Amino acid sequence: MNKKDYRKILVEKFADHIISQKIAHTNEFYLEVNPRIILEIITFIDQELNCPLISMFANDERILSDRFVLYYAFADRDQGVLLIIKTGIAPEDPTFTSIAVKIPGAAVYEREIKDLFGLIPQGHPDPKRLIFHSNWPKGIYPLRKDFNGQEKPPFDNQEMPFTQVMGDGVYEIPVGPVHAGIIEPGHFRFSVAGEPIINLEAQLYFVHKGIEKMCEGRSIEHCLYVAERISGDETFANSQAYCQAIEKIAQVTIPERAMYTRVIFGELERLTSHLGDLTGICTDVAYGFAASQFNMLRAWAYDLADELCGMRFLRSVNKLGGCRLDFVAGKEKKILESLAKMKKELRETITIIKNKNMFIDRVEHTGILEHQIALDLNAVGPGGRASGIHYDVRRSFPYEVYDKLHFTIPNHKNGDVNCRMNVKIEECQTSLDIINQAVESMPQGKIREPFHEVPPYQFAFSLVESPRGENVHWVMTGENNTLYRYKIRTPSFCNWPALCHAVKGNVVPDFPLINKSFNLSYAGNDL
Repeated sequence: MNKKDYRKILVEKFADHIISQKIAHTNEFYLEVNPRIILEIITFIDQELNCPLISMFANDERILSDRFVLYYAFADRDQGVLLIIKTGIAPEDPTFTSIAVKIPGAAVYEREIKDLFGLIPQGHPDPKRLIFHSNWPKGIYPLRKDFNGQEKPPFDNQEMPFTQVMGDGVYEIPVGPVHAGIIEPGHFRFSVAGEPIINLEAQLYFVHKGIEKMCEGRSIEHCLYVAERISGDETFANSQAYCQAIEKIAQVTIPERAMYTRVIFGELERLTSHLGDLTGICTDVAYGFAASQFNMLRAWAYDLADELCGMRFLRSVNKLGGCRLDFVAGKEKKILESLAKMKKELRETITIIKNKNMFIDRVEHTGILEHQIALDLNAVGPGGRASGIHYDVRRSFPYEVYDKLHFTIPNHKNGDVNCRMNVKIEECQTSLDIINQAVESMPQGKIREPFHEVPPYQFAFSLVESPRGENVHWVMTGENNTLYRYKIRTPSFCNWPALCHAVKGNVVPDFPLINKSFNLSYAGNDL
């Protein structure tokens, strides 16, 4: 099926209910439909076209068209095509049909829309608050355009319901939101019968920052600064996704040397993230030697980042139109020497831990995320790939110069801690190889294209493969080089519900290990 077939199939099948259609940026197909058929068309795309839902969000377009608009984004990962269904909601009847019964992963999107826009998903199986806690007052919706983000709303005191598991011998263990460490807050409520976990419910958003509201009406340059600070260990991935979306709208093609540079820094961020996760996994099973080895390798990767740009977290590397400076020029030999050193040490460390039977016994069959649940919730990144979802944005939606580089995607099926660990080990090796290829193939030339104005009320998606997986940014520009709407969906948003399923049937002491194997971001979720 080619790209035009999607348009033909959907237009022919739902002809009587289609309001408008548009193809943007070669691979984004927008189809506006009558809200009465939204469940039917969404189900058709999901089940018949086999395109998973990757994002869902609302936009307050009342000053443009006197209505709210819902966007449902689906991905054809075989062809690199995005199908976006739009439907309008009248302000006088702020309700829409829930699709969560047909697509379980939509449940959290719909709860988010309800909290932030006051649009009610009718038929939702569990429409309780997601972002707001008990102190947020009813009837105040921060992503509506008439909400003043500079004013502090009054405190309220509402009851926050939790799922209660009843039965003989069942009891609850509340953990957090404050933890014994410097990690961010999150509340986890375990329902336990004896030792096995029956249910886990996570309450997040204790560090909700209002980033999407913060960017409304701000300059595109300022919003790049904000994008870099969404999540500290995904600085580069988020800034890259933002830049790519704006560059699409402005129809700016960045220089090839800048593309290679972005690949190098993207893989360096993935390397430091995965090595930190591997350190954590080994620490949580008291395998001190392996933890020290991975931590040492991570320090070497951070040293390389600092050598290249003076910033371990890779801030201020990306600029609209390319990169801020030519960070690689004159440092090629240093990079290749560092890669060779890390490859050797990583290979030897992996050989040692794979022959440690006590360690392998600890991580095998622990925290299994079943394949169907991973599909239903759109689990992404290492968490999805460990459960048999053979998908990587770099391969399915290639950006920069990934289509010119040779690399393989890990393919595991058991969905346990061991598989997630192996995915990250293999991706560390792959990142080292990709950086090596990029340095050796990088052409000479300029590092940035001039960047001026962007047209107002234009929009674009950008997908990148962050260390945690598929990272989706959607930007709609406003007047005078500002943003009208900035929607961010980091991989942690999809993977937190998946983690809650993976712990079921395990004992409570296994939770830190399972949690570390996913290593999800609080800041990247609590936007």
